[in-house]
Amino acid sequence: MKKNGKSLFLFLNIIFCILIVFLIAVHPPPDTASRIFPANATMIRPAEWSKLDCLGVQCTLCPFRCFLPEGSRGICRVRMNVGGVLKTLVYAQPVSVHIDPIEKKPVYHMIPGSSIFSIATVGCNLKCTFCQNWEISQAYPEQAKIPGKIMTPQQVVDAALKNGCRSIAYTYSEPVVFYEYVLDIAKLAKQKGLKNVLVSAGYINPEPLKELVPYFDVVKIDLKGFNKQFYRKVVGGDLEYVLTTLKELKKLGVMTEIVNLVVPGLNDDMKEIAEMCAWIVVNCGPDTPLFFTRFTPQYKLGNLASTPIETLEKAREIGLKAGLRYVYVGNVPGHPAENTFCPRCNRVLIRRYGFDILENNIKNGKCVFCNEKIPGVWE
Repeated sequence: MKKNGKSLFLFLNIIFCILIVFLIAVHPPPDTASRIFPANATMIRPAEWSKLDCLGVQCTLCPFRCFLPEGSRGICRVRMNVGGVLKTLVYAQPVSVHIDPIEKKPVYHMIPGSSIFSIATVGCNLKCTFCQNWEISQAYPEQAKIPGKIMTPQQVVDAALKNGCRSIAYTYSEPVVFYEYVLDIAKLAKQKGLKNVLVSAGYINPEPLKELVPYFDVVKIDLKGFNKQFYRKVVGGDLEYVLTTLKELKKLGVMTEIVNLVVPGLNDDMKEIAEMCAWIVVNCGPDTPLFFTRFTPQYKLGNLASTPIETLEKAREIGLKAGLRYVYVGNVPGHPAENTFCPRCNRVLIRRYGFDILENNIKNGKCVFCNEKIPGVWE
């Protein structure tokens, strides 16, 4: 009997050990930043906007407010609990650095025809199924197809100046998730006379936004639709937080431009577009530039057709009827609605073809024909 008891105990012990090995294999120990990024460990620095808890760290940068036990990351993939401290894994490690025409952002009411130094790291706190930059926005830093390189804030500013750029854009992925890098660059850029443009989906909490925007000349927000279900299913977020950001930007007096990518069958309902335009007029003001941009098949929505130009034209007409003074059609080079028109005399102020400026009739921030003041950053 004793012999059988010992055998059973030994057997159960072996089973228990096998189970532990299996669990470790399936659920490995939490990652550590030094193991993931041994070469760039010096650039892994504490992140702002967090709350310490006895069981972990809570990130308070965006509305998700991710609670992170040791070794885990937020939904953005680039903010991590390392030894009880929230850290950013992408500081000074851009994966995309380009010189663009400012019209590509698109930003139409700031120094037309100028070059803008554009920079991005990996990461995003949303999951848009139509993302055009998904290879970097939806990547982990250690898995990005384009390997990151060290580029300090001072090096970014120096490169922008050396290449004759008038401004710096934080763009391509989601600059909210590389917040610390953005803030440090933007402060230095301002000191050197450069302007700053934030190209964002607006998924950020009000307090971090207030700290950021004093250094920005233009904020461009992607308002992806005006339907809560669409935001949850297709974007992976909550519409209300983006609307809060837009209202906050208005309150803070920041020049804001809005882009709505019109996706066939998903957010092209004209009633919703009318509701969106009416909301913008009331909450952001009639001088807020609004783009209705053409969708082209990509990422998880490669099966859809491109947006009919007629749909964009109808949406623009709705925007104008709602009282918006500057409504554009985007991603359709050569379309007349690429141009900026004076809301008083209806003359062409800025004539565009794609990213090229063919004519500029704004002088000292005013229409040269009737002296109407045009909102924007023109010098």
